[in-house]
Amino acid sequence: MEGPVLVSTRRFGDARGYFSETWSARDLAACGLAAEFVQDNFSTSAPVGTLRGLHFQIQPDPQDKLVRCLRGRILDVAVDLRRASPTYGQHVAVELSAENGLQLFVPVGFAHGFCTLEPDCEVAYKVTGYYSPACDKGVAWDDPDLAIDWPLPPGGPVLSDKDSRQPKLAELPAYF
Repeated sequence: MEGPVLVSTRRFGDARGYFSETWSARDLAACGLAAEFVQDNFSTSAPVGTLRGLHFQIQPDPQDKLVRCLRGRILDVAVDLRRASPTYGQHVAVELSAENGLQLFVPVGFAHGFCTLEPDCEVAYKVTGYYSPACDKGVAWDDPDLAIDWPLPPGGPVLSDKDSRQPKLAELPAYF
């Protein structure tokens, strides 16, 4: 799928632990990802099965995101919302963890969400647009047309009220 990019950074380790450069404008630009980040976001999620998403922002304040898991493990998902795209409505899902150090670049035109696979997860992400309540949108995490195989515990996900009432993909206007 053209759009999301899995980003791997080098780690330099010794007896103390490791050092990693998690973001470099120069290195991302060399990979074709010229993003000017303006805000850093951070979330904690205590229970396993906490599901956040699927979120996106529309014009005039859309957001690219660079997502990483600082503690624990998450299944990170990006859904293509670009109507003219051959992969419209399809998604990519990758495991991000503190251990693997991977990051997912989620461009404008994609909804983003994640589900925690361990307790007490911490997730950080950089965005290219400021948060705008008027531009903040979402799509239903459980839309059968998206066919996302969320790894949920037997009791189901832990959701916000907002995330429990998002519209299905077929109900969204052509935002992108």
